[in-house]
Amino acid sequence: MIFKTMNKLLETIEIETAPNPAAAVIWLHGLGADGNDFAPIVPELRLAGAPAVRFVFPHAPMMPVTINNGHVMRAWYDVSFGDLEGKTRQADEKGVRASQAAIEQLIARENARGIAADKIVIAGFSQGGAIALQTGLRHADKLAGIMALSTYLPLATTLAAEASVANRAIPIFYAHGTHDPVIPMAMATASRAALTAAGYAIDWHEYPMQHSVCAEEIADISAWLRRVLR
Repeated sequence: MIFKTMNKLLETIEIETAPNPAAAVIWLHGLGADGNDFAPIVPELRLAGAPAVRFVFPHAPMMPVTINNGHVMRAWYDVSFGDLEGKTRQADEKGVRASQAAIEQLIARENARGIAADKIVIAGFSQGGAIALQTGLRHADKLAGIMALSTYLPLATTLAAEASVANRAIPIFYAHGTHDPVIPMAMATASRAALTAAGYAIDWHEYPMQHSVCAEEIADISAWLRRVLR
Protein backbone atom coordinates (compact mmCIF):
# COMPACT_ATOMS: atom_id res chain seq x y z
CA MET A 1 0.00 0.00 0.00
CA ILE A 2 1.46 3.38 -1.03
CA PHE A 3 0.08 6.76 -0.10
CA LYS A 4 1.14 10.31 0.70
CA THR A 5 0.61 12.25 3.88
CA MET A 6 1.55 15.68 5.18
CA ASN A 7 3.30 16.01 8.52
CA LYS A 8 3.05 19.34 10.29
CA LEU A 9 6.50 20.11 8.93
CA LEU A 10 7.47 17.50 6.32
CA GLU A 11 5.63 15.86 3.46
CA THR A 12 6.27 12.12 3.31
CA ILE A 13 5.75 9.08 1.12
CA GLU A 14 4.78 5.90 2.98
CA ILE A 15 4.95 2.25 1.99
CA GLU A 16 3.58 -0.48 4.24
CA THR A 17 4.89 -4.01 3.63
CA ALA A 18 1.64 -5.46 5.06
CA PRO A 19 -1.44 -4.13 6.88
CA ASN A 20 -1.22 -3.03 10.51
CA PRO A 21 2.53 -2.36 10.67
CA ALA A 22 4.23 -3.11 13.98
CA ALA A 23 7.46 -1.30 13.12
CA ALA A 24 8.63 1.73 11.14
CA VAL A 25 11.68 2.84 9.20
CA ILE A 26 12.05 6.58 8.70
CA TRP A 27 14.45 6.84 5.74
CA LEU A 28 16.02 10.18 4.76
CA HIS A 29 17.27 10.96 1.24
CA GLY A 30 20.42 12.76 0.21
CA LEU A 31 21.06 16.31 -0.96
CA GLY A 32 18.96 17.36 -3.94
CA ALA A 33 16.85 14.20 -3.99
CA ASP A 34 13.45 13.66 -2.36
CA GLY A 35 11.45 10.95 -0.62
CA ASN A 36 10.95 9.06 -3.87
CA ASP A 37 14.65 8.29 -4.08
CA PHE A 38 14.69 5.20 -1.85
CA ALA A 39 11.06 4.09 -2.10
CA PRO A 40 11.87 1.59 -4.91
CA ILE A 41 14.25 -0.27 -2.57
CA VAL A 42 11.43 -1.52 -0.34
CA PRO A 43 10.45 -4.51 -2.51
CA GLU A 44 14.15 -5.26 -3.07
CA LEU A 45 14.56 -5.75 0.67
CA ARG A 46 12.38 -8.88 0.42
CA LEU A 47 10.84 -8.54 3.87
CA ALA A 48 7.99 -10.97 3.18
CA GLY A 49 7.42 -13.05 6.28
CA ALA A 50 8.90 -10.41 8.57
CA PRO A 51 6.66 -8.29 10.82
CA ALA A 52 4.81 -5.60 8.85
CA VAL A 53 6.87 -2.42 8.47
CA ARG A 54 5.83 1.11 7.57
CA PHE A 55 8.55 2.85 5.55
CA VAL A 56 8.36 6.62 5.83
CA PHE A 57 10.29 8.65 3.22
CA PRO A 58 10.19 12.38 4.05
CA HIS A 59 10.97 15.19 1.63
CA ALA A 60 13.59 17.59 2.99
CA PRO A 61 12.77 21.32 2.96
CA MET A 62 13.68 23.46 -0.05
CA MET A 63 16.64 25.77 0.65
CA PRO A 64 19.57 27.45 -1.11
CA VAL A 65 22.73 25.33 -0.90
CA THR A 66 26.03 27.20 -0.86
CA ILE A 67 28.16 24.46 -2.43
CA ASN A 68 25.73 24.35 -5.39
CA ASN A 69 26.05 28.08 -6.05
CA GLY A 70 23.04 28.92 -3.92
CA HIS A 71 20.58 26.95 -6.03
CA VAL A 72 17.39 26.08 -4.15
CA MET A 73 16.91 22.34 -3.69
CA ARG A 74 15.81 19.83 -1.11
CA ALA A 75 18.39 19.72 1.66
CA TRP A 76 18.54 18.76 5.32
CA TYR A 77 21.06 21.55 5.97
CA ASP A 78 23.35 23.86 4.04
CA VAL A 79 26.72 22.65 2.78
CA SER A 80 29.55 25.14 2.25
CA PHE A 81 32.75 24.80 0.27
CA GLY A 82 35.23 22.73 2.25
CA ASP A 83 32.62 21.09 4.47
CA LEU A 84 33.33 17.65 3.00
CA GLU A 85 37.11 17.95 2.88
CA GLY A 86 39.40 16.27 5.36
CA LYS A 87 38.44 13.75 7.99
CA THR A 88 36.10 15.88 10.10
CA ARG A 89 34.21 19.10 9.49
CA GLN A 90 31.52 20.82 11.49
CA ALA A 91 28.21 20.77 9.61
CA ASP A 92 25.71 23.65 9.45
CA GLU A 93 24.55 23.42 13.07
CA LYS A 94 21.36 25.46 12.74
CA GLY A 95 20.20 23.42 9.75
CA VAL A 96 21.16 20.10 11.32
CA ARG A 97 19.23 20.85 14.48
CA ALA A 98 16.18 22.05 12.54
CA SER A 99 16.09 18.79 10.60
CA GLN A 100 16.62 16.82 13.80
CA ALA A 101 13.52 18.52 15.24
CA ALA A 102 11.54 17.67 12.09
CA ILE A 103 12.48 13.98 12.34
CA GLU A 104 11.57 13.99 16.02
CA GLN A 105 8.09 15.05 14.92
CA LEU A 106 7.90 12.06 12.58
CA ILE A 107 8.97 9.73 15.39
CA ALA A 108 6.28 11.21 17.62
CA ARG A 109 3.70 10.66 14.88
CA GLU A 110 4.65 6.99 14.63
CA ASN A 111 4.34 6.71 18.41
CA ALA A 112 0.87 8.25 18.19
CA ARG A 113 -0.03 5.68 15.53
CA GLY A 114 0.86 2.86 17.89
CA ILE A 115 4.49 2.09 17.01
CA ALA A 116 6.78 2.21 20.02
CA ALA A 117 10.17 3.90 19.74
CA ASP A 118 11.98 0.58 20.14
CA LYS A 119 10.35 -0.58 16.89
CA ILE A 120 11.54 2.46 14.90
CA VAL A 121 14.70 2.62 12.78
CA ILE A 122 16.07 5.98 11.66
CA ALA A 123 17.84 5.55 8.32
CA GLY A 124 19.46 7.88 5.85
CA PHE A 125 21.79 8.26 2.90
CA SER A 126 24.49 10.95 2.68
CA GLN A 127 23.01 14.16 4.21
CA GLY A 128 20.05 12.06 5.34
CA GLY A 129 22.41 9.65 7.07
CA ALA A 130 24.00 12.53 8.95
CA ILE A 131 20.57 13.53 10.25
CA ALA A 132 19.78 9.90 11.09
CA LEU A 133 22.90 9.77 13.29
CA GLN A 134 22.23 13.22 14.76
CA THR A 135 18.65 12.32 15.70
CA GLY A 136 18.98 8.67 16.62
CA LEU A 137 21.91 9.14 19.00
CA ARG A 138 20.07 11.92 20.84
CA HIS A 139 16.49 10.61 20.89
CA ALA A 140 15.26 10.32 24.47
CA ASP A 141 13.65 6.86 24.12
CA LYS A 142 15.29 3.64 23.02
CA LEU A 143 15.09 3.15 19.24
CA ALA A 144 15.43 -0.08 17.25
CA GLY A 145 18.46 1.14 15.32
CA ILE A 146 20.21 3.65 13.08
CA MET A 147 21.11 3.00 9.44
CA ALA A 148 23.86 5.36 8.24
CA LEU A 149 24.62 5.01 4.52
CA SER A 150 27.48 6.81 2.75
CA THR A 151 27.57 9.50 5.40
CA TYR A 152 29.39 11.03 8.35
CA LEU A 153 28.77 12.12 11.94
CA PRO A 154 27.67 15.77 12.16
CA LEU A 155 28.16 17.94 15.26
CA ALA A 156 30.52 15.30 16.67
CA THR A 157 31.88 17.70 19.29
CA THR A 158 28.47 18.02 20.98
CA LEU A 159 27.64 14.31 21.08
CA ALA A 160 29.21 13.54 24.45
CA ALA A 161 27.05 16.16 26.17
CA GLU A 162 23.87 15.41 24.21
CA ALA A 163 23.90 11.62 23.74
CA SER A 164 20.82 9.79 24.95
CA VAL A 165 21.43 7.31 27.73
CA ALA A 166 18.59 5.17 26.33
CA ASN A 167 20.44 4.74 23.03
CA ARG A 168 23.95 4.03 24.27
CA ALA A 169 23.66 0.45 22.98
CA ILE A 170 21.65 1.23 19.84
CA PRO A 171 22.44 -1.02 16.84
CA ILE A 172 24.15 1.06 14.13
CA PHE A 173 24.45 -0.20 10.54
CA TYR A 174 27.13 1.95 8.92
CA ALA A 175 27.97 1.44 5.23
CA HIS A 176 30.25 3.32 2.85
CA GLY A 177 31.68 3.00 -0.64
CA THR A 178 35.44 2.60 -0.90
CA HIS A 179 35.48 4.85 -4.01
CA ASP A 180 33.07 7.54 -2.76
CA PRO A 181 34.10 10.89 -4.37
CA VAL A 182 31.44 12.92 -2.51
CA ILE A 183 32.00 11.95 1.12
CA PRO A 184 35.58 10.65 1.34
CA MET A 185 36.14 7.26 2.93
CA ALA A 186 38.44 8.96 5.44
CA MET A 187 35.52 11.05 6.66
CA ALA A 188 33.41 7.94 7.22
CA THR A 189 36.18 6.04 9.00
CA ALA A 190 36.86 9.06 11.21
CA SER A 191 33.16 9.12 12.11
CA ARG A 192 33.26 5.41 12.86
CA ALA A 193 36.30 5.95 15.08
CA ALA A 194 34.57 8.79 16.94
CA LEU A 195 31.48 6.66 17.54
CA THR A 196 33.56 3.68 18.67
CA ALA A 197 35.55 5.90 21.04
CA ALA A 198 32.25 7.13 22.46
CA GLY A 199 31.28 3.53 23.25
CA TYR A 200 28.95 2.71 20.35
CA ALA A 201 29.11 -0.69 18.65
CA ILE A 202 29.25 -0.21 14.88
CA ASP A 203 28.12 -2.83 12.37
CA TRP A 204 30.52 -1.59 9.67
CA HIS A 205 30.21 -2.45 5.98
CA GLU A 206 32.20 -1.19 3.01
CA TYR A 207 31.57 -1.90 -0.65
CA PRO A 208 33.54 -1.31 -3.89
CA MET A 209 31.25 1.48 -5.06
CA GLN A 210 31.05 5.25 -5.31
CA HIS A 211 28.39 7.47 -3.67
CA SER A 212 25.55 5.02 -4.15
CA VAL A 213 23.87 1.84 -2.93
CA CYS A 214 24.66 -1.61 -4.32
CA ALA A 215 22.86 -4.98 -4.40
CA GLU A 216 25.12 -6.53 -1.77
CA GLU A 217 24.41 -3.60 0.55
CA ILE A 218 20.64 -3.98 0.07
CA ALA A 219 20.90 -7.65 1.04
CA ASP A 220 22.90 -6.72 4.14
CA ILE A 221 20.35 -4.03 5.06
CA SER A 222 17.54 -6.58 4.72
CA ALA A 223 19.26 -9.03 7.07
CA TRP A 224 20.00 -6.25 9.57
CA LEU A 225 16.42 -4.93 9.52
CA ARG A 226 15.04 -8.41 10.12
CA ARG A 227 17.35 -8.73 13.10
CA VAL A 228 16.66 -5.38 14.80
CA LEU A 229 12.89 -5.35 14.09
CA ARG A 230 12.08 -8.95 14.97
